[in-house]
Amino acid sequence: MIAERTIIVANSVERRVQMLSSRADAQAETGSVIAYSPTEIVRRHFETWPGLKVETVQVKRRTSFEYRFRAPCHLLIAAELSEREHGETLLEGLPRSNQRILTHKLTFVPAGHDFYGSQKPRTLARTINIYIDPQGPLTDPELRFGEIEFKPRLFFYDRNLWETALNLKVQVENRNLMHRQYGEALGVLLAHDLVRINGNADPLSTSADRGGLAGWQQRRLAEYIEEHVSDDIPLAALAQLVQLSPYHLCRSFKRSFGMPPRKYHATRRIERAKQLLAERELPITTIALAVGFGETSSFTAAFHRLTGQAPSRYRRDLD
Repeated sequence: MIAERTIIVANSVERRVQMLSSRADAQAETGSVIAYSPTEIVRRHFETWPGLKVETVQVKRRTSFEYRFRAPCHLLIAAELSEREHGETLLEGLPRSNQRILTHKLTFVPAGHDFYGSQKPRTLARTINIYIDPQGPLTDPELRFGEIEFKPRLFFYDRNLWETALNLKVQVENRNLMHRQYGEALGVLLAHDLVRINGNADPLSTSADRGGLAGWQQRRLAEYIEEHVSDDIPLAALAQLVQLSPYHLCRSFKRSFGMPPRKYHATRRIERAKQLLAERELPITTIALAVGFGETSSFTAAFHRLTGQAPSRYRRDLD
C-alpha cells in the first residue's frame, strides 16, 4: 500500500514539475506592452492569466524618460506613486495633459489608441499596467465585451477598479498556483467594471439571479476538482464544465459550496495533504509538490492559514 502511494505521489510530482516548466515558458512571452525609453529606467515584473496580463513597474532613477503604447488590447494603468517635475501625456481622443501629480490616478487606453508620455520624475514612480484582450475567454458572452467601443480616460479614479488593480498586483508579487483562480476572478470583475464606467448597461448585473448550482453541476465540479486537486485549474475550464459563464460560476459556486472556487480548491489541497502527511515515509517537500505547491514555504504558509498548524506539527500530533 505504501509503495503504491509513493508511486502515485511521484507521478504527481513529475506532472507538477512539468506544469511549472510550461508556465515559466509562457511567462517569457510578454507580447504587446508599454515601451519605455531608455529601457533600463524601469524594473518590470509580470503575471498572465487567460486574456489578461498584469505587470508592476518601478522607475529606478530620477532621469527623464518616455513611454509609448499602441496595441490590439486594452490597457488600464494604476499609478500607485507618480509625480513629475515636468512632462506631458497624450492619449488619442483626449486633450494633451501636463498634470504633475498622478498618484492614485487611473488611465484607460482602449485597444488601437495611441498613448504617449514623457516626464522628468520627482519621485521613483510605481505603476500597475493591466493589459486586457477584448476577446479574452474570461469575458462573458452576454457582456459582448469585444464589441464595445470604449472611450479613452485619462487620470481618473474609480474605487472598484483601483482595488482590483491592487489585488492583481499582489498576485504578481506572490506567484503561487493556489491563486490562479483568484486572478481569473479579478479579470472577470475588471471587465464588468470597465463596461460600467464606459456608460454601457451591464446585462449581467441586472439579469435574474440564477441562484446556486444544480445537483449535477455540484457533483461534476467537486469530482473534477478532486481529480485535479494538485493542478492549476483555470476558472474558464470549471465554467465550461457546467455550461456557465465565469461570472455566473463564481456567484453560483459560492452559494452552493459556501466559498469561492479558489478557496474550495485550496481547502481540498490541504485535505489531500493531511492524508499524505499520515504516510511517515513521505518528506514534506514531496507532499508540497504533490498537492500543487512549487515550494515548501508556500505550502507551509497555506497549511497554517487553513489549519492553524505547520505541516510538521500536524504530523507530530497524529501520534
